[in-house]
Amino acid sequence: MFASLAIRNYRIYFFGAFLSNIGTWIQRVAQDWLVLELSHGSAVAVGVTTALQFLPSLLLGPFGGLLADRLDKRLLLCVTQLWMALSALALGLLTVTGVAQTWHVYVAAFVFGIGSALDVPARQSFVSEVATRELLTNAIGLNSTSFNAARLIGPGVAGLIIAAWGSGWAILTNAVSYLAMLGALAMLDRRELDTPTPVPRAKGQLREGFRYVASRPDLVVALGVGFAVGTFALNFQLTNAVMVRQAFHMGAESYGVLGSIMAIGSVVGALYAARREKAPRLRFVVGAAVLFAVMLAISGLMPNYLSYAISLPLVGVVALTTMTSTNMFVQTNCEPQMRGRVMALYFMVLMGGTPIGSPLMGWLAQAFGPRAPLIGGAILQVLTIGMVIAAVIRRHPPSTDRNPLSADKTDATV
Repeated sequence: MFASLAIRNYRIYFFGAFLSNIGTWIQRVAQDWLVLELSHGSAVAVGVTTALQFLPSLLLGPFGGLLADRLDKRLLLCVTQLWMALSALALGLLTVTGVAQTWHVYVAAFVFGIGSALDVPARQSFVSEVATRELLTNAIGLNSTSFNAARLIGPGVAGLIIAAWGSGWAILTNAVSYLAMLGALAMLDRRELDTPTPVPRAKGQLREGFRYVASRPDLVVALGVGFAVGTFALNFQLTNAVMVRQAFHMGAESYGVLGSIMAIGSVVGALYAARREKAPRLRFVVGAAVLFAVMLAISGLMPNYLSYAISLPLVGVVALTTMTSTNMFVQTNCEPQMRGRVMALYFMVLMGGTPIGSPLMGWLAQAFGPRAPLIGGAILQVLTIGMVIAAVIRRHPPSTDRNPLSADKTDATV
């Protein structure tokens, strides 16, 4: 389960990312709570903030993947981490000085999102450089564990900081946390990095990434799962906030506790993924996504805060199993020279769908109540995955070798 931690470079990278991720989750909770305060409880405002933060992933994701394939990923990560640290510092200072308004948060979320759009493809594909090829599946699983163990700690810490000193100091905590990641990147032994040959600059490389994915029906289905999950299901900052505030009439501490409770299940799901010796089959990826939707709808039916909180660890297990297995499938079934661009496209659909999903979920909450984003999001997720599979099967009938669901030959592509 923890085999990759025996590698010095991966161990340093893992713990640096872990501390930085704690700060990221603290800011996510604080930012959403700040918007609720500034907008007098508007779920739509929270959805707009989330949409603006992830809109750059939709616009710049492919370019970020191309940079990851062309440039030294370690240096690129240093730049993007510093960018996000300065973004958090600016918003934190505006908040603690009492100057912050809703539009300030909108602008800060968008600026932060630009750094994230360029950071994510490099960070995801960099895992293959700090871990050996034999342990890549394990390293990807532990990466998810790091992120979600941080989610276990971050929201609870955020709730305490917000209650004691306010949202601004929680956001400033994230600005400081980036020092851990920057320090880890500086400490890596560059001689031990498994760095692929950089892709030389040439015309049409962005289009090449799109064509490569389009020619692979298995990757199209996996990216379809990522889009459906990212757009309609991964809105927990919004759904938890409106459930706590509007359905259960509770405060910031209860909101932070929900994030930590859910992260318990997320860590279990990530550790389960880390035990895998091989990347999952595509059928497993699709089945996990459907089960995720079922659990999401069930959580939306819970009648009170306690029952809702009890349901969240199970939602977290299935959510992380879905996301990690999809990530593993995509990353281990593409050529190394294409990995940055393919992972960029994956995260473009995973996070780039948020500008569509978050305002929609916010509108559902405003129009039909706080439970509607959970139940409606689950239904939309299943429908979207079904439409993607139907489109792929129509283009590649089951009788052909290129149908991704007729046989799981794609597991051994690389």
